[in-house]
Amino acid sequence: MKEDSEVRWAPLTARTFADFELVMGANGGARGCWCMHWRVPFPEWQRGRGSGNRERMAERAASDPPPGVVCYLRGEPVGWVGIGERAEYRRMQRSPVMRPVDDVPAWVISCIYLRRGYRRRGLQAGMIEAACEFAAGYGQHTVDAYPVDPADGRLAGADNAMTGIASAYRAAGFTELGRAKADRPVMRRVVAAGVVGSPAPSG
Repeated sequence: MKEDSEVRWAPLTARTFADFELVMGANGGARGCWCMHWRVPFPEWQRGRGSGNRERMAERAASDPPPGVVCYLRGEPVGWVGIGERAEYRRMQRSPVMRPVDDVPAWVISCIYLRRGYRRRGLQAGMIEAACEFAAGYGQHTVDAYPVDPADGRLAGADNAMTGIASAYRAAGFTELGRAKADRPVMRRVVAAGVVGSPAPSG
């Protein structure tokens, strides 16, 4: 990867929350989500669309481990990856295409979001790599994902790909475990626990 296209990252904390806000934009991502979609019951998520979900995520960012990583390109915040313990994503566990396929302890990538102006640049694989480095730094050995794998390579809308695109996961070293639906693979990567690389510069 060329040096000027290397994705660097920092965990989402109070220090990086303004960068997260810049990535998500005024709407908080898709439909005022602020990456709370999988974390709370749907009626609660719907009531919180906008400022309510933003406040909930700000509270979550103050706890450890952080809820994901903010990704940077040449020092500019460009993307977000939500990742954490499976138990945190209550709605995901009830989903027929995202529930666990085995008993292996794993962190789960729940969301990949790119800031407007930085999409369609092939950055997702580097962002997924960043999330895996973050998980490894917290002693995790396994990362699972449930991306979209459309047969024709096209998506009906940006929020339909909130969990990422399968080709980017393959590029980041994930392998497929199976499929609950034709276009929804279950993917996994074993990471090297304790390895942390390419953090964003502080300041």
